[in-house]
Amino acid sequence: MAKLIDGKAISDKVVEQVGEDIKKTRAEHPDFSATLAIVQVGNRSDSNVYIGHKLKKAAKIGMGTRMVKLSDQISQEDLEKAIDDLNNDPEVDGIIVQLPLDCVNKIDADSVIDRISHQKDVDGLTRENAGRLMRGELDRTIFPCTPYGCLHLVQEATGDKNYVQGKRVVVLGRSKIVGSPAAALFMWHNGTTTICHSKTQNLPEMCREADILVVAIGKAKFVKGDWVKPGAVVIDCGINVEELADGKRKLWGDVDFEAAKEVASHITPVPGGVGPMTVAMLIKNTYLQAVQRRITNSKGSH
Repeated sequence: MAKLIDGKAISDKVVEQVGEDIKKTRAEHPDFSATLAIVQVGNRSDSNVYIGHKLKKAAKIGMGTRMVKLSDQISQEDLEKAIDDLNNDPEVDGIIVQLPLDCVNKIDADSVIDRISHQKDVDGLTRENAGRLMRGELDRTIFPCTPYGCLHLVQEATGDKNYVQGKRVVVLGRSKIVGSPAAALFMWHNGTTTICHSKTQNLPEMCREADILVVAIGKAKFVKGDWVKPGAVVIDCGINVEELADGKRKLWGDVDFEAAKEVASHITPVPGGVGPMTVAMLIKNTYLQAVQRRITNSKGSH
């Protein structure tokens, strides 16, 4: 029976540590602050919930927050100008654009993300950061939050910072936000990484080779229990919503949790696994970039 990986507890620990680090940094540099700006287009109710959660977590540990809420009538040009303003604002350390954009006009979301200064790209999603990650320039990369959270969960669950080294890692999904960067991040932590996707043949056999199985495909209970290698660590990034008859909603992961937990050594639940980690790593990235920009870089420029 697998040990449950408690993403809520592990993420709380990450956020608390950032809070401590902010206090310590302020003790040495009284003017220090770290500010996260969130750009939202439109008024999607699910986005409002996610944003509220991020702002609350950040504010609780003394991190500054800035909410930039824009009309669903906005043009590409005006949205990019709003990003430019935040890039040029010395008080802002991290910028994220809440996706999906809720806009009546056609907006190229990739161009909008790419407009973010790579030093303030705390979601790690600009082409600049993606390229650095793929090339293994880890000390110059801001890690995308969900893959970073997945790596941290594996390290914390196993109690071994080097657990990934030499392991077979199989990532299901090749999205820009989770699958592809997760595969790169695990590879540069010295795992032997395979990416599987909708055209992969013999998928169950591929999964059975994984010491670490990371699943991010957006299909409820897609990965069956007998696809999991005995003793594997299973990280389930899926969030699939089922509307129940009584109007309530139930969340399912991409893995058949009940079956997989009988075989795996460690497994994340949904909810309460990967989800909370994404927010925690966003807050950690924002703090690290504030230190980099306000303290490290300013020392170098004197």
